[in-house]
Amino acid sequence: MTVPEVFDSPVLAGEAFVRAMETAAKNAIGERGRFTVALTGGSAATTLYPALASASLAWESMHVFFGDERSVPPDHVDSNFRVAREAFLSRVAIPEANVHRMKGELAAAEAAKLYEAELDAIGGALDVVHLGMGPDGHVCSLFPGHALLAERSHLVASLDDSPKPPPSRVTLTLPALERARSVWFLAFGEAKAEAVRAALLDGAAQTTAAIVQRTCRARWMLDRASARLL
Repeated sequence: MTVPEVFDSPVLAGEAFVRAMETAAKNAIGERGRFTVALTGGSAATTLYPALASASLAWESMHVFFGDERSVPPDHVDSNFRVAREAFLSRVAIPEANVHRMKGELAAAEAAKLYEAELDAIGGALDVVHLGMGPDGHVCSLFPGHALLAERSHLVASLDDSPKPPPSRVTLTLPALERARSVWFLAFGEAKAEAVRAALLDGAAQTTAAIVQRTCRARWMLDRASARLL
């Protein structure tokens, strides 16, 4: 079993998260000259990303991508880009050209095609992908039982039938997560406990998180509430 990192408070989780990001960035920049990371949204972002504003990171060598985005403008309340910008991107010296957002204001299929080209430009393999997780065990906008779980040809895809609103979204696919050098599950709160248990303890579970856990190089960062069933 993968051994998760479990923290007693959001503050301790944030401190450990910053240290992990600093180490991952230093290693990637030393090996490849840049650090590429895909951000998540939701409670994981609002819990952890504010701590990044004080991180000692070589921002000029860091490239920020996103795991998924809703089909909304970048200033919309539902935009994952907006969450990241408000939490830390606007507070650090990262060059604007190094922030690669999914263009939620475009038609989702067009935005997915453009974003796949951006990933292809860096060879398709991200250094780290942050994965928040829903209570149903979905990650990015890859929902359990959805047809996109069978997608093998593309690194980025669109959907217009998300079971969570809004229905139209752009998302990294399972092949993109499998190519990543590391995926980090960031799960907080009691509502995530069953999905955490299924992903880490149930070898037959078919939630997206469980599939990713079995097929990717995964790291887990949890609080006591989300880890209570382990």
